[in-house]
Amino acid sequence: MTETAKRLAIVPCSACGTLNRVDLARTDAAPRCGSCKLPIALDIPLVLTDSTFEKVVTNSAVPIIVDFYADWCGPCKAMAPVFADLARRQRGKALVAKVDTDRNPVTAQRFSIRNIPTLTVLRNGKEVARQVGAIPIATLEQLLET
Repeated sequence: MTETAKRLAIVPCSACGTLNRVDLARTDAAPRCGSCKLPIALDIPLVLTDSTFEKVVTNSAVPIIVDFYADWCGPCKAMAPVFADLARRQRGKALVAKVDTDRNPVTAQRFSIRNIPTLTVLRNGKEVARQVGAIPIATLEQLLET
């Protein structure tokens, strides 16, 4: 496979938190964490933090959609299963990630998050689209096409 055909991304392991470089064009190969050796789940939203956000976003060759949320937020809770479904549908094509704004205020402030849920699409480390509020999956997929 040529370097241009690869869809490289840095992805945190959901088990141990280690950042791993993964080729999303080869998700059928079942990538494993370089540290704990457990499978890296790419069909669920990735949990990003203030310490991992920048590295994941700036080193991704695919678009990333981020759900800025809080555990206490009713619309955020309603959005969670829709966002999880999006992660399953976009496996290998895009990264689907979540940032808890209460636990990660630096990233929330950087993106001027005032309302939650706020959904942003990032390409090459830059925000290209934003939507505030709970939305259906078809709208999420359209947002990713931006």
